[in-house]
Amino acid sequence: MNFYTDNENLSFYLHHPDMDQVVAVKEKNYAESGSHPEAPADCEEAVKQYDTVMRLLGDIAGEVIAPNAESVDHEGPQLVDGRVEYAKGTRKNLDALVQSGLYGMTLERKYNGLNFPRVAAVMAAEIIARADVGFATIWGLQDCADTIQQFANEELKNKYLPRIYEGATCSMDLTEPDAGSDLQSVRLKATWDEENKCWRLNGVKRFITNGDADLHLVLARSEEGTNDGRGLSYFVFDKADGGMIVRRIENKMGIKGSPTAELQFNNAPCQIVGERRLGLIKYVMSLMNGARLGVGAQSIGLCEAACREAEAYAASREQFGHTIDKFVAVQDLLRQMRARTNGARSLMYETARYVDLSSSSKAASRVADILTPLVKLNASEFANRCAYDCIQVHGGSGFMKEYACERLYRDARILCIYEGTSQLQVVAAMKGIASGAYLKQIEAYDAKVVESASLTDEMKHCLEVLRKATDDYKKLYELAAAEGTTSERFEHTTRALTEVLSYIIMAYLLLLDSQRDVRYMDSCQYFVKEAIGEVSKHLAELSC
Repeated sequence: MNFYTDNENLSFYLHHPDMDQVVAVKEKNYAESGSHPEAPADCEEAVKQYDTVMRLLGDIAGEVIAPNAESVDHEGPQLVDGRVEYAKGTRKNLDALVQSGLYGMTLERKYNGLNFPRVAAVMAAEIIARADVGFATIWGLQDCADTIQQFANEELKNKYLPRIYEGATCSMDLTEPDAGSDLQSVRLKATWDEENKCWRLNGVKRFITNGDADLHLVLARSEEGTNDGRGLSYFVFDKADGGMIVRRIENKMGIKGSPTAELQFNNAPCQIVGERRLGLIKYVMSLMNGARLGVGAQSIGLCEAACREAEAYAASREQFGHTIDKFVAVQDLLRQMRARTNGARSLMYETARYVDLSSSSKAASRVADILTPLVKLNASEFANRCAYDCIQVHGGSGFMKEYACERLYRDARILCIYEGTSQLQVVAAMKGIASGAYLKQIEAYDAKVVESASLTDEMKHCLEVLRKATDDYKKLYELAAAEGTTSERFEHTTRALTEVLSYIIMAYLLLLDSQRDVRYMDSCQYFVKEAIGEVSKHLAELSC
């Protein structure tokens, strides 16, 4: 199987009309970096390159990673003498990808990378996550290279970035026993070693994904006497230099092939990335935004896997003389699963395009910032719902270990937690809600829909209902923010506001997609109904 060519949705977004802008910005930025690449001459040629690589990746995902997923889940990584040993299947996955030259996807060509845009990177993450979400966490951490490429000095770039292309694994070491979501409480200490001209790390990190990686980006306290985010800096640590041991591997519910480790740093040598004091407030925040988009891609890959498992089972399982996909109740479940997958995917690639454009446009950067928490929130919640519904379609069989949906269900749960819980994504969305940035973006989508001459009666009706839902959203916000409203009541409403906004935006994006391909109309209608239904419900609740 090829997990790219068998999913026409991927090619649809890879050939989006706005990709010409994405390619132009990517190549312009690279040309201005002082390198002299053999760059694609135009968008069409560049997209052909992306397509070729996705085909290769899709083949590896379908023929190597997916067949290994079950054995990796059972075997898991092992801790031997303070070092992590991957499961055999994980090692085979890594070898296949490295030998195919697929690491360092977003790295500039001067570091041996492919210089691909974020759109292509998240597509690769989605393809791999469909095969195995646990392995996708290891693959996705190569995004640490983006932080080094963007903020480190040339010496560090030249030292570490080519190694990532060669297959050096990465981790971002942020969390500690007493610093999870509250990263400004990080205590791991970094001190300057004048004699050896390096920094030294001492302390413990916990819940570190791929914790025994070759290269680590470590958040540590470099400023004595501080206790907030302004005292934190960012460092790159090379495992080959010694000074770090793995104290334990966590025994997890899901993504069991991905080693989540507790690390002990003992005078470990490292180098600072960028400037002192900016570790959390600038570098980690940049990395986290990329990581949240990556979790969105993982979530959509799992949604796709769950949809296909459910659809295949429903088409083969017979009850009462018919396959169960003939029953309306099952059809509704399958339709909702597919609609959620399509909605989250459309939102993710829209966000990825804005991320790609953000390097040359402050306006694009602002849109990327407000859409990113919506991607992380909705894609991860949908992944959990799709995994749940996949088991429901399987019935009692879905509760048994021999079906893949049981593993998908366990793997899905972490997606709403790591890289910022769903609750934190709602908090992140509040700035865009309060400033009206989301409403401004909705107005832009509305204008874009109207510009098209290809609006059918069905599309016009959806547009009319969406406008009504948007007007009702404004009323909901006014009620929530009205003078005299308690802060507790307003905070209780923020999840509702974020949810309604998400449905409206996904409906608009799917309406735009439907103008290119009517296959997306069914999914568009699903979100139109969800938007108007949810906003009406919450208006009634808040009015009481």
